[in-house]
Amino acid sequence: MLQLSIDPDQSTPLVEQIVDAIRHQVDDRILRPGMRLPPIRRLAQMQQVSRFTVVEAYDRLVAMGYLHSRRGSGFYVAPRAAAPSEKRPVVPDRAVDVAWLMRRALDDAPDILKASAGWLPSIWLDQEGLRRHLRALGRRADARVTGYGTAQGYLPLRQQLQIRLAEFGIGAPPEQIVLTHGATQALDTVARHLIKPGDTVFVDDPGYFNFFGNLRLLGAKLVGVPRNADGPDTEALEALLVDHKPRVFFTHSVLHNPTGANLSPPNAFRLLQLAAKHDFLVIEDDTYADLHPRATTRLANLDQLDRVIYVGSFSKTLSGSLRVGFIAARPDLAAEFTDVKTLTCVSSSEFNEQLVYQMLTDGHYRKYVERLQGRIQQATSRTLRMLDRLDMTVYHEPRGGIFVWARQPALEDTAPLATRAANVGIMLAPGKVFRPQMQASPWIRFNVAFSDDPRLERFLGDQFSAI
Repeated sequence: MLQLSIDPDQSTPLVEQIVDAIRHQVDDRILRPGMRLPPIRRLAQMQQVSRFTVVEAYDRLVAMGYLHSRRGSGFYVAPRAAAPSEKRPVVPDRAVDVAWLMRRALDDAPDILKASAGWLPSIWLDQEGLRRHLRALGRRADARVTGYGTAQGYLPLRQQLQIRLAEFGIGAPPEQIVLTHGATQALDTVARHLIKPGDTVFVDDPGYFNFFGNLRLLGAKLVGVPRNADGPDTEALEALLVDHKPRVFFTHSVLHNPTGANLSPPNAFRLLQLAAKHDFLVIEDDTYADLHPRATTRLANLDQLDRVIYVGSFSKTLSGSLRVGFIAARPDLAAEFTDVKTLTCVSSSEFNEQLVYQMLTDGHYRKYVERLQGRIQQATSRTLRMLDRLDMTVYHEPRGGIFVWARQPALEDTAPLATRAANVGIMLAPGKVFRPQMQASPWIRFNVAFSDDPRLERFLGDQFSAI
């Protein structure tokens, strides 16, 4: 029998009090599956609330799966799904599968240690600032909360991006900027337009593994260009150009994923010379731009968007949920990318773009990013000390960003280690997944923001002691 005791003087709304009370009684099996709840009018009279309050409470419980409605009969307790087993499933070799890794990284389970995630923990980001700006934007009369937005994206944000890119030495007026649902859609839009099935595409080796999967879906033939601490190996690149004619080369210049290294000026000049000589375009992924604490070399700065297509995002500093990114390209390509975006998703979220614009221009974003960079620097120092205690070799000591690329000298392939880690709730990304052809690799990508957890050092120490 339903037992309710609601208090109109509480700060919790009456609807939520009714919902919580019924939900807990179903969970505690006081209300059993199939039991009929009081009719709406009777419950409203019993609790001295409006019928609309009861209707909304019942509707919420139906949506949550606690009740189901029988037309003309009333509301009944719904059968409850069996509770999931608490036993952790044994993870097979999918621990080194790219799609599995991405799903695992996005898993909300609190017990998973995401030691190789590609982003910062939510608690490191400006959550209070986001809420404050959401409230402020919701009160604005000009906030477009129901429209589709424009094809190219919210103009004031593109104008603001022109100013921000100018700080990197990149000239990009608003008509050469296309806003997207994050960097992932930006890269996908570029790839869809430029690549046909069977085309040869050059990529960093190691490089951004999730995008490798996207390129394979498009039917591209991936050729890896070996990556050094100062950028792509241009001698190896020149040798590969003897046998291949790539349509494009996808690369990171700043805070390379996964090594954390940066492009040097001589390397950048040579790469652009080869691009001009062999007639291919360069897509420069600068997703982690705001996590770098100082000025550094970018291909788009040297090339001024002639052969370089520049991609950026705000997911790493503001919020992964906002999904606001952009493409900067020469005018003809920007117009073509806008057409592709329109055909594939109509438009991007103007509300999100207005929110990002507001956060960028309210005056505190730069100070927030500086604090974030300082926190990352401290986490990097702790991670490097931890890796040193484990006798691991670091590929490159990063000068910003969230990645450290490291190896244990006795291991030639870290894929089995990643599988064992997954079985105890630790997500490690082995070097294999960052290679275009999934070749064996002794390296592991560590995210410094998650590497403080003692479970990681304890697990690795136990594993290495057995070698």
